[in-house]
Amino acid sequence: MSHNTFGHLFRVTTFGESHGPALGCVVDGCPPGIDLTEADIQPYLDKRRPGQSKYTTQRQEADQVRILSGTFEGKTTGTSIGLLIENTDQRSKDYGEIKDKYRPGHADYTYDAKYGFRDYRGGGRSSARETAMRVAAGAIARKILPPEIAIKAGLVRMGDKAVPDEVRDWDAVDQNPFFAPDAATAEEFAAYLDDIRKKGSSVGAVIEVVASGVPAGWGAPVYGKLDAELASAMMSINAVKGVEIGAGMGAAELTGEENADEMRFDDGKPVFTSNNNGGVLGGISTGQDVVVRFSVKPTSSILTPRATIDKDGNETEIVTKGRHDPCVGIRAVPIGEAMMACVLADQFLRHRGQCG
Repeated sequence: MSHNTFGHLFRVTTFGESHGPALGCVVDGCPPGIDLTEADIQPYLDKRRPGQSKYTTQRQEADQVRILSGTFEGKTTGTSIGLLIENTDQRSKDYGEIKDKYRPGHADYTYDAKYGFRDYRGGGRSSARETAMRVAAGAIARKILPPEIAIKAGLVRMGDKAVPDEVRDWDAVDQNPFFAPDAATAEEFAAYLDDIRKKGSSVGAVIEVVASGVPAGWGAPVYGKLDAELASAMMSINAVKGVEIGAGMGAAELTGEENADEMRFDDGKPVFTSNNNGGVLGGISTGQDVVVRFSVKPTSSILTPRATIDKDGNETEIVTKGRHDPCVGIRAVPIGEAMMACVLADQFLRHRGQCG
């Protein structure tokens, strides 16, 4: 049980390592008759692809996806969909000097403690390279969702620089290399990260993911809570250390009067005057925007020497060379969108199965 699968009715199983020959996934539960070609998936992979600016890893991967099964004449057949992306720019020699050392902040030690050995080439299965297949699966999930549902995400904080809470210009996201929903803050991010990058260091980030058009009623009141499954999905992304829904941790600072999302009627339909609960109450969607934020820790692979140990029990120092993101949060934006899409597609199918 190595837990490489997530989802219930819409199920995704990924395989492959950072420096192996390829990455792949199997998507099960996609309904038949949905239009699907590689061209439907590729734009989302292009958004996550490395080497697109000086602010991300310079590893050059086309991330060209191939559909191996589950479609016929451009439509899904209802059977499992197999996807494959070949790795083409591995530089395993970059890791030769540290193959016996545990990188602080990485999964090196824990993998060794669990399995008795590890793939030191870029972290193997623990590498964020695996998330390319989640993005591919997310593209399929979007095809399942009703067309009125829109999913968008942006990087809203980098270190001590942040997009103001009242500013969300989603049109700006694709106009800057940080996927920031504010052009002015993106310029601040550029100067800030330039300094960090030149020092060979890294910094953390916060990503906000918003799904609009989700109808009321998706989710379940106890073990299938929509917000719980979203939290689990986002927390499963590499380097994520915190997740919040709506006001999240900030709700601890509010009174009951401030936090309650009061309700009124508008044209005979219920509306809310605020959205502190992030579009979910009692584990079930309210019809408001579903709002999730997650924090990503700084990249652990940096050039600054750090104290560590090796597998033979010696105390030593380590410097991690190679091609690494100075802020992994940048490329986490399309990954967050994909995980939102996968969870919503799964919840949609489950809701339809129970309630028609």
